[in-house]
Order: sequence, then C-alpha cells, then structure tokens
Amino acid sequence: MRAAVYRGIDDIRLETVPVPRIAADELLVKVAACGVCPTDIKKIHYGLQPPPRIYGHETAGTIVKAGRNVQGWRVGDRVALHHHVPCLTCHACRHRSFAQCPGYKRTGVTAGFEPAGGGFAEYVRVMAFALPGVVKIPSVNSFEEAALLEPVNTVLKAVLKLNLIKGDTALVVGQGPIGLMFTRLLHLRGIHVVASDLLDHRLKLARRMGAHRAWRGDHEAFEARVLRITRGRGVDAVVLAVPSDSILPRAQKLTRGGGRILLFADTRRGGGVPLELASICMDEKDLLGSYSSDFTLQKEAARLVFQRKMDVRPLISHRFELADTAQAVRLAAEPAGNSLKIVVSPNVR
Repeated sequence: MRAAVYRGIDDIRLETVPVPRIAADELLVKVAACGVCPTDIKKIHYGLQPPPRIYGHETAGTIVKAGRNVQGWRVGDRVALHHHVPCLTCHACRHRSFAQCPGYKRTGVTAGFEPAGGGFAEYVRVMAFALPGVVKIPSVNSFEEAALLEPVNTVLKAVLKLNLIKGDTALVVGQGPIGLMFTRLLHLRGIHVVASDLLDHRLKLARRMGAHRAWRGDHEAFEARVLRITRGRGVDAVVLAVPSDSILPRAQKLTRGGGRILLFADTRRGGGVPLELASICMDEKDLLGSYSSDFTLQKEAARLVFQRKMDVRPLISHRFELADTAQAVRLAAEPAGNSLKIVVSPNVR
C-alpha cells in the first residue's frame, strides 16, 4: 500500500509499505480521510520523534477486515478512530487526567513502523486496546466530518475545564480551525465570545460560528475595546489557541480577577515567558493547560459533530491526495490565503 512516511525533519516521502497485519482481536480500516493536526506538524518540523513513522491521527474510514475475536464491528462499517484510549483505572484516570495515563500514551492505531497514528496511509491497523475508541459514522455524515471528532473532543474537554457560567465572556485568541471550534462550542454553552485573529476572513467565519465580537488582535484599540465591553472588569477567560508565548502577559492583563487563562496550542517544551506571579496568586487568575482528548466525552463530541451543532464542514478548506501529504503539512504549518483545516485522503485525485 502507499503511505506518506516521515524520514526526518521536514522529510515526508510517499513510499510503498506492507498492508498492516491484524491479530484476532484487531481491525483493519481503509482510510478515507485524515486531518492534519498541529501536533503531528511539530513532530515533523522539529524532529521530536525518531523516524521512520507514519503520522496522521484524525482518521476515519471503512472496516475491511475484522479479527475473529472482535465483537460489535463488522466489515463495511464506517468508523472514526481514536488512537489514544485510557485505562480508566490508574491514578491519573481516577483524577480524570486521562492524557497522563500510561496506557493512554500508547498509540493504538498504526500503518507500520513505530505506531504513530498511521492515517497518512491507505490502511491502518486498530489494536485491541484502541477498539473502545472506535466510533460508528451515521449514514448522513461524511468521513471528513468523522475525521474531526478527535480535535472537537480535545476542544470540548478544554471548554469544560474552563468552568464558565452562561453569560460569561471569553476571549479566544486565534481563529484557525481549533480557535473556531472553541468559538462555536463556547457559544453553544451561552458564553459571549470575543474572537481575535490577524486574518479578516477568519474573523468573518468566527462570526458565523457564534462570536459576539470578532476583532483583529493587532488593532491599536483592541485592549480598550475588550475592557470597554466588560465594563473595565476584563474577560472571564482567555483561550490561547495560537502557539505564541509572548501573548501570555497580555492575556493576564485582559483577564478579570478570579478569571482563567487556558493554554491550548503550545505543545513544544523548552519555551518560557515572564509571568506576573502576583496576578496568579493575589488576583487569582488561574493559569490552565489542556492537552489531548477526554475518552468519556466521545459520545458528546460525536453528537455535536454528527448533529452538526458543531458543524465542522466550513472549517475544511483544502483536500490533498496521499501523494501530496508533504505539501498538505506545509500548508497547515504555514497557512496561506483562505486555508483552514487540511485533510489528506488516498481517494482524492
């Protein structure tokens, strides 16, 4: 089969590799769509893991083979896959810190080599421990919608972590695909959203997603506007959906006492930025992080996507054939024009 293989920093090559063999308690899925995720982009760009690997973890497709011991799934089922599944019993899981579960950190979907998601290939093997993460796709929904279940889950987890109250105001910095998901999910919970970005077409889409205000973050009056609509109090929460450490001090300034700042986009270690520690202690401005998905939210994420309350279709701007995966990754890493969510599919020509 064909696969886009990571061979080194910024080096993705189309190669022929064996179709994965499955065990009696595993599935073989023909990939129909795989989203390009910033997490994979960073691994590719910074060489965070040794090659060779086949990345891509926002995957949806059709079951083409089921092991004899697999129950509840059959050939022909259209499915979305989750490559991380927690044990639900360890210390981390008992505290609902599922992304810190040792079992969760294993990757249960692969197209070969060291398991890394595998969605940038024609077929993937779903290991036994990842079967609880398989989600059936309703007939009215597309593979592309299903492929975005995983990022919607991660955003839903983060939104719940903010613990906001209906009528609160949240500033979402960055209106790329993830920021737009935040804008929509916060709007659905009755939160007044101020969306910021540097691209006008993204601000326009943010309004469609439910933003009450959508302003350019580089406008000279931006901070004054935010303080004015909150009567000088500051917003109840700031979501940083862009990987920029330098924004954090500004976020602290715009957050009310007792409010929350959520770091979502920056997953690369080694950075640093000066913090106003008194604002965290005396002003009780909580600094939060949220990473990856919450297994217990899968049904709710699927409901939101498949019922199109969180309609992900407008977020998909470009589709690439498998042979052009390297180009897809470059565009996702350096957005140009009207680009938003990028999807790779073996069947796009």
